[in-house]
Amino acid sequence: MNELTIAMPKGRIFEEAYEMLIEAGFELPENVEMSRKLMIEIPQEKIRFILAKPMDVPTYVEHGVADIGIAGKDVLLEQRREVHELLDLNISKCHIASAGLPNTTLNEIAPRIATKYPTVASDYYREKGEQVEIIGLNGSIELAPMIGLADRIVDIVSTGQTLKENGLVEYEFITDVSSRLIANPASYRMKSERILDLVKRLKKCVK
Repeated sequence: MNELTIAMPKGRIFEEAYEMLIEAGFELPENVEMSRKLMIEIPQEKIRFILAKPMDVPTYVEHGVADIGIAGKDVLLEQRREVHELLDLNISKCHIASAGLPNTTLNEIAPRIATKYPTVASDYYREKGEQVEIIGLNGSIELAPMIGLADRIVDIVSTGQTLKENGLVEYEFITDVSSRLIANPASYRMKSERILDLVKRLKKCVK
């Protein structure tokens, strides 16, 4: 049986996906100490986990250092990597939305949108027929409307609490987000039996 390398983000997605794998019948240790570990070997299942930043998971899968991975739909939409999307795990659910200060409108001449998702934001406003200036930011996106850097932000919204705490309101729903199982195209061909078995078992655990 070929070893399967799975790229997973640390944190909430890892915890939820790991529980699903156990529920699907994989013999995995109940408690995994992963505070500093970047790789976890599970010899009895011939599985190796690579623990990565969420944005890096599709890169590892596309380049074949991981056979499969678990990535948020937001990352997949933004990066457009050459990977197969196999299954919506329906975990870590949230959505992408535009937000800004209350009772404000977009600048008619050159609306500015601050975001960690320039591709997603550009596609959304282009489809609406609106020309906007995209400002790429990596953190503290909520600050942009507050200091006049942007009219709106486009970001992940989970509970909406972060927006509320920063005095922002949600304006437009853009798309739902959940975690997806993805595969490297070559691995999918060469290890199809193992990967399809894993998909079949996980599918039964999707809620």
